[in-house]
Amino acid sequence: MINAHQQRAYVVASGALISLVVLCIAWEMVLAPLRPGGSWVVLKALPLLLPLRGVLRKENYTMQWTSMLIWLYFTEGCVRAYSDKTTLSTFCAIMEIVLSLLYFVAILVYLRPLKQAAKAQRRANG
Repeated sequence: MINAHQQRAYVVASGALISLVVLCIAWEMVLAPLRPGGSWVVLKALPLLLPLRGVLRKENYTMQWTSMLIWLYFTEGCVRAYSDKTTLSTFCAIMEIVLSLLYFVAILVYLRPLKQAAKAQRRANG
């Protein structure tokens, strides 16, 4: 059973994931692309689009592995926040860091009680 706290965490996680997809596309096509007119780096949004359906359907397994995938985006955000020369690109990188951390924390808050309940049920069943 999902409580209100978990539901809020799920909404935050879903919003952060969707926002990260939008940010990645906008960043590389419009806001601060590596090359004028956009670049192939926009394809970095594709790995986030693949699990989006599972996350929106509240598939626990999908949410578990996306909690590891999201660290790639956190890392890229850190590298680009440090190395990019333009202010807008640095801002986008910082937003990528924030959204990645927000997703990770929210998905853990959502999944932790579910994992604890599953573990307790396994213990009870023998």
